[in-house]
Amino acid sequence: MSSTSSSVLRAEHIWLDGKLVKWDEGSVHVMTHALHYGLGVFEGIRAYKTHDGRLAVFRLREHIRRLLDSAHIIMLHIPYTEDQLVEATLELLRQQKHLFANGAYLRPVAFMGDGAMGLGAVNPTRVAVTAWDWGAYLGDKGIREGIRAKVSSFTRMHVNVNMVRGKITGQYVNSILAKREAVLAGYDEAILLDISGFVAEASGENIFMVNKKGVIKTPPLSSPILDGITRDTVLKLLRDSGRVVDEVTFTRDALYICNEIFFTGTAAEITPVREVDNRQVGEGKPGPIGRFVQESYFKVVRGQDDRYADWLTYV
Repeated sequence: MSSTSSSVLRAEHIWLDGKLVKWDEGSVHVMTHALHYGLGVFEGIRAYKTHDGRLAVFRLREHIRRLLDSAHIIMLHIPYTEDQLVEATLELLRQQKHLFANGAYLRPVAFMGDGAMGLGAVNPTRVAVTAWDWGAYLGDKGIREGIRAKVSSFTRMHVNVNMVRGKITGQYVNSILAKREAVLAGYDEAILLDISGFVAEASGENIFMVNKKGVIKTPPLSSPILDGITRDTVLKLLRDSGRVVDEVTFTRDALYICNEIFFTGTAAEITPVREVDNRQVGEGKPGPIGRFVQESYFKVVRGQDDRYADWLTYV
């Protein structure tokens, strides 16, 4: 076994351009076009150990479809079909189930490879799928107790500046700058506003809030946000439970005076926010709606709710 750090277990192999290769052989040339210009797309996917001891990938096809859609948006040709990429992901896990019996984080990525340089170059696309053991992105304590967030001085990109529906590698510089600003200021995560000053999303998560009247709100897809698969999952869980969710814009001060805030994302899963800009949110701890969403979400990904069995692809 080897790890990316002393505590993070990584796969022994990766899937690269159609075949499994050893982790240390999964390299690309320094003249790779995407390294210089950021033209690539990626996904974050989780596989969970289910209640019966099996391993299942959550919403695998939806993630692969979004990867292909992101590539289509930036005119990056991926030389594999949806079925081939689904099978590649499952093959990677099947070959290494001894490492990931308790779950894994999966990272499909496609990017323009080496060859010609310059902004007008069109080189062959490289495609890889990697896996490692990645716990809660914002920490287990954050999931239990909530995190502190800061409204960033960096603005979420306008829809005419970049393609906000695509999960595009180069666009994440915007998120990295916001995240670093927040962490250096002593917070856990950043919240970005759009150019009109309305709440968009966190640096790597979608955002939900519950106001003092108990109304659940999340920014609409007409905002410059990623169409998150975990966001879609939470909308489905809430609405199936009979709760109403308004997909509407709202301001940062609406966050200051609401009862609950929580982030959603594959890496962060369901993470409550207990404080924004040094203002306590609600009672300063996870609220009832957030706890319901957490409990429901983890039951689904662990195969304990048959209503959503089709969201799981067993390895």
